[in-house]
Amino acid sequence: MTDTVTAHKPATADPIISLRDVSKVYKTGSGDFMALRDITLDVARGEFLGVIGKSGAGKTTLLNMISGTSEVTKGEVFYYPAAGLNGNNAPEPLPLHALEEDALAAWRGQNLGVVYQSFELLPTLDLVNNIMLPQDFSGQYRPALSREQAMELLDIVELAEHAHKLPAHISGGQKQRVAIARALVNDPPLIVADEPTGSLDSVTADTIFRIFEKLAAQGKAIVMVTHDMGLSKRFSHVERIADGSLVPASQNGAPEATTVAETPKTDTTGHHGLYRVREDKNPEGQSGNEPVIVLRDVVKTYENAAGKFTALKGIDLQLHQGQFISIVGKSGSGKSTLLNMLTGIDHPHPAR
Repeated sequence: MTDTVTAHKPATADPIISLRDVSKVYKTGSGDFMALRDITLDVARGEFLGVIGKSGAGKTTLLNMISGTSEVTKGEVFYYPAAGLNGNNAPEPLPLHALEEDALAAWRGQNLGVVYQSFELLPTLDLVNNIMLPQDFSGQYRPALSREQAMELLDIVELAEHAHKLPAHISGGQKQRVAIARALVNDPPLIVADEPTGSLDSVTADTIFRIFEKLAAQGKAIVMVTHDMGLSKRFSHVERIADGSLVPASQNGAPEATTVAETPKTDTTGHHGLYRVREDKNPEGQSGNEPVIVLRDVVKTYENAAGKFTALKGIDLQLHQGQFISIVGKSGSGKSTLLNMLTGIDHPHPAR
């Protein structure tokens, strides 16, 4: 523990977080592993920072340093509280690296919102009550006011009409938007997001980005990590990370490597372009004479406190042996429900 802490002057005009020569070493059975090496980084208020790197590059560890959820091995992390109304009485920077866990927990509750890739919603609570959880845990819960605020946040993420549904009755993209609303419930000035669009379709991912962009425009600082170089243009500031170190700015615009989906290949039909799977079809255009799965007028309706919601409306579908089928649609359109019908995980309503 450090008795006296002197903050370095940050490079940004209105900083909220500064990392100075931060390193993180994990001890394992096979020896020490350096996940971060001498990271120096400033994050400004109103900035939408994207940290881009491949799996294992150190992105999540960097978020842990910013959010104080993992101990710094070497270096310093400072949080800069907002200035007073007159702008002349900014409080002293808070040395996160030198705080005890109780003080860090209190700081996180007041200043930090976290959006995980895996949503982390409680399945037995509806969306409104999931959003109110942080206030309940921190002792700030006020029944009427908290519920009103939760509804306002659901409106911001365009899910107000689903407020009383359980998480099982909404799509993955909608769950991620609920997670964003929950991260905002204490009105934090800093939000960190760990691959929040990694498992989402492009339409839903665009919705997530628009929400973050609006929050940054309101003065909040957003730090998001992703492995997708194609998203770099959506951020106001981009840092690339590789092997635990930030890539120099002169190299920041060059992608590390194209992904498999983006790599030109010669497919089995002899065309040069993105990889395709060739099917040998019979004259009727089917890969086999008899279908292996048939759906006839499949309807699925969920019932909850908000009423009835029809996820599938009279689906007719035949799947034949040897076919490679893609089911494409935006978040909430019924893709997962359709897969549940095909696999028998869920069952349609009886035929009308």
